[in-house]
Amino acid sequence: MEQNLQRRSGVALWRQIADSISSDIVRNIQDPNGKLPGEIALAARYGVNRHTVRTALRALSEQGLLETRHGDGTYVLRKPHVVYPLGRRTRFSDGIGDQAGAKRGRLVSSMLEPAETNVALGLALHPGTQVLRLDTISEADGYPMTRSTSWFDAGRFATMADFFSRTGSITAALKHYGIEDYFRKSTRIHARHATTAEIAELKLSAGAIVLVTHAVNATPEGEPLQYSITRFPADKVTLSIETDIAQ
Repeated sequence: MEQNLQRRSGVALWRQIADSISSDIVRNIQDPNGKLPGEIALAARYGVNRHTVRTALRALSEQGLLETRHGDGTYVLRKPHVVYPLGRRTRFSDGIGDQAGAKRGRLVSSMLEPAETNVALGLALHPGTQVLRLDTISEADGYPMTRSTSWFDAGRFATMADFFSRTGSITAALKHYGIEDYFRKSTRIHARHATTAEIAELKLSAGAIVLVTHAVNATPEGEPLQYSITRFPADKVTLSIETDIAQ
């Protein structure tokens, strides 16, 4: 049945159709074998021509969501979404849980820099205080699920990059400093179009949307440890707000 889609100004039509197909895959538009309806049926469903549908399917295939089998049709390759909970004890590996097999974090870059106002406020430091910046990517089954930038007080966590490189985990790295547990103190969320760099790093297609969280992690006593900005691909991740952080 054709859908009456509300077109989004400034977003290419094929990208809107790709997003709609992704959403409908979650609702099981595919058959039990994972096969999608044909291009003609999809074009009728979304009220567009076959060329637009073909472009949308190609983009989703490039993202690793679909596979086109010559002479047989288009199939869903894997689960299109994971549900990632945001609560008082937010951890990437725990949050993904059994929705994926192999999970790991990798360091993209690290540097020392003066704290800008938002970072200083998050870490309860004076603006200009030297902080350690870590740029990281977290992967699930080899696919990038988050792109994060985190800041730590350099006076306390000067070698955090080394520990993260060895373990691939902020939690494990913090344990080297005697921090056995920490909690999410605050989280803010908004959505925007991915930048060119994020498209490359998260393996997205042009016009993709990312969910962005600004978060502060702290000790059980409330002392800020980490200020982070994390980008999630909106067509792959659903953020679930747990009641303990919403209170």
